[in-house]
Amino acid sequence: MAMSSSSPRVAITDWTFPDLSVEEAILREAGIEVVARQCRSETELIELCGNADAVITQFARVNRSVVSAMAKARAIVRYGIGVDNVDLDAARERGIPVCNVPDYCVDEVADQTLAFILASTRQVVPHARALREGQWGLATALSDIKALRDLTVSVVGFGRIGREVTRRLRAFKCAVLVFDPMVAPDVIEGEGARAVGFDAALAGADVLTLHCPSTPETRRMMNRETFAKLQRGAIFINVGRGDLADSDALTEALRSGRLSAAALDVFDPEPIPKEHPIRSMPNVILAPHIASCSVPAVKKLRESAAHLARAAVHGEPLPSIVNGVR
Repeated sequence: MAMSSSSPRVAITDWTFPDLSVEEAILREAGIEVVARQCRSETELIELCGNADAVITQFARVNRSVVSAMAKARAIVRYGIGVDNVDLDAARERGIPVCNVPDYCVDEVADQTLAFILASTRQVVPHARALREGQWGLATALSDIKALRDLTVSVVGFGRIGREVTRRLRAFKCAVLVFDPMVAPDVIEGEGARAVGFDAALAGADVLTLHCPSTPETRRMMNRETFAKLQRGAIFINVGRGDLADSDALTEALRSGRLSAAALDVFDPEPIPKEHPIRSMPNVILAPHIASCSVPAVKKLRESAAHLARAAVHGEPLPSIVNGVR
C-alpha cells in the first residue's frame, strides 16, 4: 500500500529481529507508515520520533529529552514487559501513555528460571565441561549436588512470571517462600507458597530468584547489605533485570563464598564487559538476555506491539498502560 505524505507514522527506534515484516504488515494494512532506524544516540531518537504518531521501542533509551521532542505521539509502546528504558514521568507529564506487553514470554522465562535452578543445584555445567575434557566421575564435591526437595527457594516478585515459577517449583517438592508487598498473603498461600518479608526471604533461601521490575524501589535491591543476609552458600538466580543487583556486590558475594553459585540471564551493564571477572567464574552460568525467547513468544510480542501502536494512532482504548495516562 502506498502511503501519502499525510499518513500517520509509527516510529520504531530499535529491534533485534531479522526484519520488521510482522509490524509493517499490521500497520500498513491500517494505512500507517512505518519509519524505522536502529538508533544509537539521543540525537537519532529525537530525529526519528519527533513527528511520529506512535513510537515502538525495544532497548533504546527514551529519556526526557526524547519524550519532550515528541510533537504528536499518542503512545510509546515497549517491546516487552519491563519499561525501564522509558522515562515514565516525562511521558506522564506530556500526557503520553506508555504501554508494555505484559503477557509475553511468561512460560519461557519461568522455564528458564527452572533450567537455571536445576543446572545450578545438579551441577550440570561443571560435569558437562569435565566430560568434554576427558574426565569421568564427579567434577564437584558431592555436597554441591542437591535435590530440590531438600531446599528452600525464595521467589521475590509474584507477578505472572513469579507465579508460574512457584507453580513449577511445587512439582519438585521444595519449600517456597515469596516476598511481594503488593500481593495479599492469602493469594500467595493459595499457590502453595509462604508469604514472608524481604529479610525472611533472604535468610531462608537456599536459592533466591528475582522476578520483579526495575523501579526506583527495586534497583540494587541486592547489594552488599542484602547479599550478606543470605545464608552462606546460597544460589542466586536473576532473569528479571540486571540492575536489580549491584554488580560489584554480586561479584564479591561469589568470590567470598557467600554465594556458591549464580545463574544470570541479565546483568548491569549489558552486554557484560569482556574483561568483567564474572565471565570467567566457573560457578556462574551466563546467558545473553534470552530467557524470553521462543518462536511463538517473539511472534506474539511483535504482533502485540504493532496492534497497540495501531490502536493508539486510531484513538482506540489501550489495554496495558503502565504510567497512568488515560
